[in-house]
Amino acid sequence: MSLYKNINDMPQPRDLMITIDHKSNAVLLPIYGSMVPFNVTTIRTVLGNQNTIRIIFNVPGTPLNPNDSNSLKNQDAIYLKEVFFRTKDSRHSSQVVQSFKTLKRQVMSRESERAERTSLVTQEKLKIASNKAKPLRLSNLWIRPPFSGRKKIPGTLEAHANGFRYSTTNERVDVLFANIKHAFVQPAEKEMTTLLHFHLHNHIMVGTKKTKDVQFYVQVMDVVQSLGGGRRSSSYDPDEIDEEQRERDRKNRVNDMWQLPQFASLNLEFDQPLRELGFHGVPYKTSVFIIPTSSCLVELIENPFLVVSLSEIEIVNLERVGFGQKNFDMAIIFKDFKKDVLRVDSVPTSSLEGIKEWLDTIDIKYYESKLNLNWRQILKTITDDPQSFIDDGGWEFLNLDGSDSESGGSEESDKGYEPSDVEVESESEDEASESGSMVESEDEEEEDSEKESEEEKGKTWDELEREATNADREHGVEFDSEEERKRRKMKAFGKSRPGSSGGGGSSSMKNMPPSKRNSEKSWIIMDDEDLLDWDPKVSRVMNQAARLNELMFIEVRRVLVIRPSLPSP
Repeated sequence: MSLYKNINDMPQPRDLMITIDHKSNAVLLPIYGSMVPFNVTTIRTVLGNQNTIRIIFNVPGTPLNPNDSNSLKNQDAIYLKEVFFRTKDSRHSSQVVQSFKTLKRQVMSRESERAERTSLVTQEKLKIASNKAKPLRLSNLWIRPPFSGRKKIPGTLEAHANGFRYSTTNERVDVLFANIKHAFVQPAEKEMTTLLHFHLHNHIMVGTKKTKDVQFYVQVMDVVQSLGGGRRSSSYDPDEIDEEQRERDRKNRVNDMWQLPQFASLNLEFDQPLRELGFHGVPYKTSVFIIPTSSCLVELIENPFLVVSLSEIEIVNLERVGFGQKNFDMAIIFKDFKKDVLRVDSVPTSSLEGIKEWLDTIDIKYYESKLNLNWRQILKTITDDPQSFIDDGGWEFLNLDGSDSESGGSEESDKGYEPSDVEVESESEDEASESGSMVESEDEEEEDSEKESEEEKGKTWDELEREATNADREHGVEFDSEEERKRRKMKAFGKSRPGSSGGGGSSSMKNMPPSKRNSEKSWIIMDDEDLLDWDPKVSRVMNQAARLNELMFIEVRRVLVIRPSLPSP
């Protein structure tokens, strides 16, 4: 590549000093008293110190610079790897380094832009409408992605015969109607901007950027306002009232622009996001508010924009869905398996039911899973053997809560349940009826016994003894014989221990004088059996309670009965 056609075209500095030529993209180095030009692309970097300048060149054959076709042709060529220069002016070395970095950056951006432009699809030229047609024009609009440069200025959007043209004083970009895939109008409801967004079929260049999304917007109110200031804010301040009125007029004027009848003649349908169906999520790096439309799922406020065509979606898998989870993830799988799966992370669980209802409305199949899946490996497996994927049921492997195991278990349980009922009814209908009557009679007896026990709580001993005697006579129950009763009484008396613990109750009674034995009272301790035998009233009550209900047990604990001491036999 020749930098200069003639030696006279080279800049001739007064002193032999390193010179950066931005016009020709060259670096001129003083070598043996002559200025030798080098293309900026042949230099890897320039390093400067107070008194030295080090220039490192791109040498073929190194890891960063592999051999190209030219180096293979000239294998005997000798390459310059690096050079050192000394200078007395330290400021000159720093200027050389900065100038080289600026020139290298400009050249690299131009080269990348040229490479991107070569990959663009060739489109027809814009047909400019005549002045008599009075094309629709919207002024004071901003564009995203913005043009390169530090100074940002608004431009004008004009509608021509076959497309739009946005132009500023220095830049312009054309958007053809045939290249528009989706068009959106989003009014400023809870945002600071009203925007017109175009999602394109093929990429175009906006400045030096290659993009498929072009947006034109206007701010309906100032994003940044001075919170400090010299004047106090008041509801009756005329300046504030005028400012609020200007903001309302600006917002109304912008909203009226999108409703002009001239848009109908362009045969374009503008879609509008439905905020009531929106939800928060993280499609890229930050959490944004994602809004469905009639044909897409979009996010048009934060850059990079999100525009997903619903017609291109195969399925949606809702991941990390479980009890107690605050967030879940949404994986969108496209019909083109070569496209990467779009993930929207950290969607609030409160939006889960709304998303399911929306997916059902637009007839998109969705699944749920408790874990995140490796979709790159899954899609590779599907594309390697699509027939086995179809034979295995397609996407039903995602239906973890599917009905194969559950339906089989339910059918088996139903089959096992029906014959058992039939056998019981056919073989032992009489037995079932008898057992049922027995259960009912037992239940009735239990209820009657509970009622009677509740009624008997308030009866006295005399009433209970009277009822027990009558019940014994009705059932013909005979008490124990007189001899058996005496034997048990003697046993109870033998166990009694009057006063102190000595050799026995009877011996201590014999040793006491008759006056003492008649006047003294002692404690007699009896067990449960002895108490029943000793007191006929208690015995009768216990017998009656046992007959009324076999399941009811009356526990007679150890009791202390105060009786006058009995005379010794």
